[in-house]
Formats: sequence, C-alpha cells, structure tokens
Amino acid sequence: MAPYESDDSRSAEEADGRYSARRKAARYAVPVAVVGVAAATIGLVPALADSGDPDLPKITAQQLIDKIAQSDVQQLSGTVKISTDLGLPDLGGLTSGLTSGAAGGGSGSSADPSAKLTELASGTHTLRVAADGPDRQKVSLIESAAEYSLIHDGKDVWGYDSKSDEVFHGTAAQDGKKGEAPATPKDFADQALKSVDDTTSVTVDGTAQVAGRDAYKLVIKPKHASGTTVGAISIAVDSRTGLPLKFTLTPAGGGAAVVDAGFTRIDFAKPAAGTFDFTPPKGAKITEDKDAKAPRHSRASGAPQGGLAPGKGPFEGGEGMKVLGKGWNSVATFDTGAKGGIPSSSGKGDLNGFLGSLGDHVSGEFGKGTVFSTRLINALITDDGKVYVGTVTKDTLVKAADAGR
Repeated sequence: MAPYESDDSRSAEEADGRYSARRKAARYAVPVAVVGVAAATIGLVPALADSGDPDLPKITAQQLIDKIAQSDVQQLSGTVKISTDLGLPDLGGLTSGLTSGAAGGGSGSSADPSAKLTELASGTHTLRVAADGPDRQKVSLIESAAEYSLIHDGKDVWGYDSKSDEVFHGTAAQDGKKGEAPATPKDFADQALKSVDDTTSVTVDGTAQVAGRDAYKLVIKPKHASGTTVGAISIAVDSRTGLPLKFTLTPAGGGAAVVDAGFTRIDFAKPAAGTFDFTPPKGAKITEDKDAKAPRHSRASGAPQGGLAPGKGPFEGGEGMKVLGKGWNSVATFDTGAKGGIPSSSGKGDLNGFLGSLGDHVSGEFGKGTVFSTRLINALITDDGKVYVGTVTKDTLVKAADAGR
C-alpha cells in the first residue's frame, strides 16, 4: 500500500481515482441522479457513539492503514445506527419514489433491495447486521411496526418487506471474488482510502471507544479545502481486529455530519446458522430478478455490498463517464443525450418543470444549465444534456463544464 501522511507529515502517494469508469450515463433527471449517487455513496455505512478515550499504544497513520488492510473479520453480528443529513428538500415522498424507480431497474417490487436501500439517504435508521464468511450475510432495516430484510445465503439473495408482504429474489454475483461482510464500515473505509492521493492528508487523531471496543481514530481530509464540499472523513478502527467500527463524513461548510454511522453493538462470535435461512411467507408476492421490467446491470458492479443486492445503478447505460480534474475536486461528466435540460417552468405543472424550479440556474462558456445541490454532492445539467456531478461546489462544477465543453 502506498504511504500516507502520518503525524510526522509524510506525504501520500497517489492512489486509485475517486470515480469508477465502469459506471455509465443514464437518462435520469439530475435530482434523481444526485439522490442516487448520495445513496450509493452512503450505502450501508454503520454508525458509532464515542464514550471515552482509551489509553492505547502509539500508532502512525501508515501502521493503522496497514492494520485495516490486514483485517480479516469473517463472522460478526450487531446493531448499527445511521444518521444522514444531505440537506435534501422534503418532497413528500416524491424523491424516494423517483430514486426507487431509477435504482430498482423497473422491478416494481417494494422488496427490491436496490430501491429499498435508497431510504438510507436521509434521516436516522437502525440496522441489524450479521455475517458468516463471504457467502452468508444479513441486513435488516428496522422500521416502525415493520422490518425489511436482505439475506445473502450462497447463490441466493432474498429481500423481504414485511409491510407490503413482498419478496424479491435474485442471484448473488458469481465472479470468483471474495465477498465482504455486508453493512460494515470496512467496505466504505476501503473506498475512502482508495480516494487518497497527494492532495490528501491522513492522520491519527487520538482514540475512542465504540460499542464497547477500544479504537483508534483515522482522519482523512483534503489538504486544500477550496472547491470541495468534503470537510473530513473520520474512521474509528478497532484496536485489536483492525475492523473499522465507525464512519463519519463532515462537510466543508460546517454543521452536522452528512453521515454519522456506526456500530452501537458488535459481537465477533459465529452467528446462529438459522440467521440466514429464509422461506417466503405463504401468500407473499414474489418478484424474481429476471422478471424485472427493465434490463438489469451486472451485480458485480452495482451491488452496494460485494454483490449482495442486485440492482441498477443511477448512471448505468448510455455513454461512458469521464472524470475531469484531480483529487477532491474531481468531477464526473457524461452525456444523457437529452437536449433542452430541465426547464424552470413548463407552464403545465409537469415534473421536469417542478424539479427545474428547485435548482439554481447558471451560465458560462458551456452555455446554460441548472445546478442541483445537497450538502455533499452537487450536479449540473446543461441545456444540451450534459451532466457534471461531484463532491464539489457549484463554482467548481461550472468551471468543469467550461473546461469540458
């Protein structure tokens, strides 16, 4: 692994890019794409509550990163709390419905995991998680008087929504790669570390106690904050196993964390075998992945957790995505092929007119367009159908559009 800046200011080597080239453009409205990207970014990042500063041996950032890389926890169970504040407008369920339709690939089932898990993009949620190696995992989203469960057992993936009594059945990715335990911070810590390059500072910032475990705090942040909406990423790492226990992302603009998620309880014992058993309840409506109304993409590229959830990503299909800029100021761009952008008002009260009224209208050398903003991810759609999106400011998006015209 490349060296990272530790407390003695060692500089980092450039690591993997911040965006994956395999994601492609789709003909979705930009506000939907913004929420979809946010949900994908957040995924199932778990939460934590600090309670004390344990006295642990000194460790450098490089040593702590190596500890994360060497961690190989295969069995666990626990409870996770996720609080997300992207600053999305309250559309009375409209946003959730739009993202569910986009992410769900048209299956129409409320049990489709790629649609259901977009709910984690806002509010506070409680999850129960369990894992027993790469082939058996379970995540349950606890709701008021209802529960949604996502179970991976061998080749089968089951989603069950008790509220609607609907079942979704798919097949796990068969790419020969070792899977990751679902709904643990390790997957997201790994992604954060992949984004590290020479524009990034990585340090150890003391210790914490998470879910009764002693942990080190690893902090990742831009060396120069200008242009990015990311303030800092804090990862609490279990001092014994190296497993990340908490992931917190704070915005450059200050205020509450965009994502504050982590374990409130964790047990590394082998879960009971029956934990991963699932039989569809009698009378439940069952939707098979192959019965989805729209083509679905490769599970290997679209599942938020090692192929656990089949579904369609927000940028699947269409022309390829390009990346402009470097490091924290990187901007992904693609062409939807749709001309005319999103009008501010159609005069007919249609959806495009309504969504257009929510954005900020901008202009530059690229022409004209509309910027849709959250506290973390911003997106610009131009009148000629191009999209620019990233964890950057509005001004950075306009500059990227000017440069990419």
